[in-house]
Amino acid sequence: MSTLAEARSAASPEARHEARTTPFTRTLHTEWIKFRSLRSTWYTLAGLALAGLGITALGMGSVGAEYAGLTDAERLDWDPTSQSLTTYLVAQLIIGVLGILVVTSEYATGLIQTSLAATPRRHRLLAAKAVLVTVVAAVAGQTLMFASFFLGQAMLGTQGVPNASISDPGVLSAVVGGGVYLAAISLLALALGVILRATAGALATLVAIIFLIPGFAGLLPGWLGWLLDFWPTLGAAEVLATVPDPDYPAPWLNLAGMCLGVAATLAVAFVLFRRRDV
Repeated sequence: MSTLAEARSAASPEARHEARTTPFTRTLHTEWIKFRSLRSTWYTLAGLALAGLGITALGMGSVGAEYAGLTDAERLDWDPTSQSLTTYLVAQLIIGVLGILVVTSEYATGLIQTSLAATPRRHRLLAAKAVLVTVVAAVAGQTLMFASFFLGQAMLGTQGVPNASISDPGVLSAVVGGGVYLAAISLLALALGVILRATAGALATLVAIIFLIPGFAGLLPGWLGWLLDFWPTLGAAEVLATVPDPDYPAPWLNLAGMCLGVAATLAVAFVLFRRRDV
């Protein structure tokens, strides 16, 4: 009995901590180590910050002249919050690249085989990647949205243009909604990376979902016009505005619908990830 007690007391703190953690926690920790050790991760996050704030600064620099040319009726729909959050257009693409690389970088280097050998339960491995990407994207996206908002409103103030405060009605929900939207995009990108297993293919598909199909809406035949009413990224992006769009009167419902679509895509990714050989 004393020998057992001595063995327990001699156990290192690391060993005791290892014994208390769950298999999923250990897998998540391993994924975090891999994530932070990749240079591409930090380059992508740095690009998100620089490009996001740079676009905000460039875009808001000419807003004063734009506002001066508006009619009185147009000024009623002036939305300074939305003006300073337009950086999401590029941010969603950069943060999508981050979600894709978490998966496709392992396929490109062959590290995915090592990961599967260390974590044979594939659903646990993919769930850990999904949680990691969602948390990182939510923190990075939310930080960018708040920084862009405050930078944009400060620049509006220097130009004598009506600006917004974070305490104004609808402003905080718009900024927070931008972070939620970017987190959903990152999870969609992760799922596409799992399904296609190639960075170029997943990125091309993501660009088509975000930009091409909505951009070519006018070329769609009339019988497909209804599709755009439910296209996820169109209505969901309206959560970043404080002035309602008549075409999307309930943007948070659109965002919820987009999240359901992302969940369905992720479910397909889980099924394929478990059934494939690699």
